[in-house]
Amino acid sequence: MTDLVERLATAVGADSVVAGDLLRERATSYWDPSPTTAKALVRPRSTDAVSQVMKICHDLDQSVVVQGGLTGVVSGAVSSEDDVIVSLERMNAIEDVDELDGVAVVQAGAILQNVQEALADQGFLFPLDFGARGSCMIGGCIATNAGGINVLRYGMTRQNLLGVEAVLADGTIVSSMNRMLKNNTGYDLKQLFVGSEGTLGIVTRAVFKLFPLPTSRQTAMLATDSFDAVTRLLRTMHSDLAGTLSAFEVMWDRYVAGVTKHGAHVSPFEQHYPFYVLAEAEGSDAAADQQRFEALLECAFDAGDIVDAVIPKSDSERSTLWNIREEFDPLLPAYLYDVSMPMKAMVPYVERVEERLRAWRKDAECYVFGHIADGNLHIFVKPFDDGVHHEECDRIVYESLDGFSGSISAEHGIGIEKREWLGKSRSEDELRIMRRIKATLDPKGLLNPGRLI
Repeated sequence: MTDLVERLATAVGADSVVAGDLLRERATSYWDPSPTTAKALVRPRSTDAVSQVMKICHDLDQSVVVQGGLTGVVSGAVSSEDDVIVSLERMNAIEDVDELDGVAVVQAGAILQNVQEALADQGFLFPLDFGARGSCMIGGCIATNAGGINVLRYGMTRQNLLGVEAVLADGTIVSSMNRMLKNNTGYDLKQLFVGSEGTLGIVTRAVFKLFPLPTSRQTAMLATDSFDAVTRLLRTMHSDLAGTLSAFEVMWDRYVAGVTKHGAHVSPFEQHYPFYVLAEAEGSDAAADQQRFEALLECAFDAGDIVDAVIPKSDSERSTLWNIREEFDPLLPAYLYDVSMPMKAMVPYVERVEERLRAWRKDAECYVFGHIADGNLHIFVKPFDDGVHHEECDRIVYESLDGFSGSISAEHGIGIEKREWLGKSRSEDELRIMRRIKATLDPKGLLNPGRLI
């Protein structure tokens, strides 16, 4: 171990290697405040430094866990005492913004919110967005193919990525920093690393396409009395808002009641409704966009698809509404699930989960919300007693997907926690191909062992 730390320190500098008591001062993750456990943590400042680290670890058959913002919820970045951690936190620069082509070159350790704000100052929208924006890093977004609230309009991370640079397990640097939208020259190698959860290589830099910064925004929280009304409202907004609909978040009543109890958040409504929609449209013509948005809401009221609504009059009021969707601390601790399925399956799936949870325990509770336009539901299950209830909750949530053509992970990845359930969403042939790719790029199995496959 001493030889390992010394070699790492020689390669990347002693100030880039953390071990012993200093390492244990770091929390395991955003969700787990217990001390980090590992042989050492390395914080390289460049792709070349990452390459040097991996060459040493490859030479010593040393397992490596890659870390970003530690906001993942499937234990994909949790290390053990046998691992070396490679943290990308010092590689946090926006290297270049090409205003003509509308692309940005970003290092993997850049925090998402910092990237959003820096590019907004230059008139560009960086469309990836989710609740962990203030902590998560770009490399983690790529490694998990992160989604979020704007997928409806802009797609997942994969759809916004033009190129990557990554370091393989043996230290080889694969630089595929393409800047073009069109480049049909064989295999699109960057896609190997998107959603690979750090098992095939360490992404160090990336090229993203950008969009013009919207100059108008309309937001509303809407109440409906049925899921059919929710889906009709979605179709109407899709077709009648001239392509400006960027977010359509749906919350079941139990979720809103849960996050607004005990003064955590204040419900904007005076009574309870079965479903709530948080809709947002962004465009470039404030007057026309506002008129179109308000006319649509009026028609939806007349049709009975909306039974109540709150329209914020300021950024502060808008933030208050979004906090109801994004800040769910009142429901924690709970088991967090992230599943996907066709929209028509959502209500029967949720009913099946709730029925099976009640059959398991009379005090079981289920809170549901999500990006339904993307087929994505997030589910919180209580009571929480890690090590006692987790396995049974997993079984209920994942086995309830049978017959609904669903996935056990919509956007959070597999990590360690979902690995044994991967076969429910992938065929044996698919898993066999995935293992062959892993064996080709990382034959010693050093990168993020025990994750994904």
